[in-house]
Amino acid sequence: MTTTIFIDGEEGTTGLQIRERLKGRAELDLINLTKERRKDLKARSEALNAADVAILCLPDEAARDAVAMIDSDTTRVIDASTKHRVDSGWIYGFPEMFSGHRENVSVASRVTNPGCYPTGAVGLIRPLVDAGILPRSHPVTINAISGFSGGGKALIERMKNSSVDDAISSNWFGYGLGLAHKHVPEIQLYGGLENAPLFVPSVGRFEQGMVVQVPLPLWGLKKKPTVNDLREVMAQYYHSQHFVSVANAEETANHEAKLDPEELNGTNHMRLYVFGNDDTNQALLAAQLDNLGKGASGQAVQCLNLMLGLDESTGLR
Repeated sequence: MTTTIFIDGEEGTTGLQIRERLKGRAELDLINLTKERRKDLKARSEALNAADVAILCLPDEAARDAVAMIDSDTTRVIDASTKHRVDSGWIYGFPEMFSGHRENVSVASRVTNPGCYPTGAVGLIRPLVDAGILPRSHPVTINAISGFSGGGKALIERMKNSSVDDAISSNWFGYGLGLAHKHVPEIQLYGGLENAPLFVPSVGRFEQGMVVQVPLPLWGLKKKPTVNDLREVMAQYYHSQHFVSVANAEETANHEAKLDPEELNGTNHMRLYVFGNDDTNQALLAAQLDNLGKGASGQAVQCLNLMLGLDESTGLR
C-alpha cells in the first residue's frame, strides 16, 4: 500500500530538495500538479485533501491559508514555513530534541519543521539547560553563518547574478541586526530559555552549509563545569541518535584550526562540538550542518518517515 504525498510549493528550494529525496521511493505516491494548476486554488485544495501527508514549502501566510483549506481529517501536515513553529497543537519536528520526542513526531497530525539556525542552536542549548548546567535565565548569545541558499530564490539570484539591480558582491554579510529575527521565538521556546537569546546570523558566499556557535564563559556558570563536563553531558544526551552526534576530544582538536560549514553538505547529519580552554575557563559550542539537509528538507523527510512508521533514515544519508 502506498502513501500519497503532496508537496505544496515544490518549485521552491526546500520543495525541490524534498522531492529529490523522495524520488524513486516505491512506497510513496506523489501528487503532481502542472505549473498552471499549482496556481489554481481548487486544484491545490483537492490535492491537499487527497494527500495522506501534505508538505508545505510556502511563505508563512500562504502556509496558513493552505492549512485552512484542509477539510480532511486524515490529511497530516508537515509545514516547512515559520508560521506554526511556536503554535500549540503543532509538534516541533526536531526528533532528537529530547528523549521520547521522536514518538511525539511519529503520532502527530501537524508537524512544524524547525528552522535551520534553530536546529543547531536548540541542539546545542537544550541538553545543557535540561541538565541544569546552563540556567534558563542565562544571557545566551548565538553567532551563525549560513550558505546563501537559506535565503531562498531571491537571495540566490542576488548572490549568483551580478547583473540584477540589487546584486550582492560581498563574500560575507551580517543581517537581522535589528535583533528581531524570526527564528528567535522558537530558539527561546525549545531551548528552554527564559529570555530571548542574542542571535547574530550572517551569510557567506557559498551555496549551502552552516555553522552555529554559542560562546559560554564557564566562570560565570554557577556549577562551574569544565569543557569536558559539557562534552560528556551532550554526548550522553545524543548517544543513541543516528543523525545527531557529538565530536569527541580528539575529533574536536582536529577541527580547532578549521570548522568547515560545508563539510556535511548533502547529508541529514548534524555534528556538535565543544571547543574550550580550561585555562581561561571558556567554552564554545558549535553545530555543523547542511542548512538544506538537517536544517530543512532532510529533516522534513526524517519526520515524514517517522510519521509513516518507517526507519527514519529511509532515503537519507
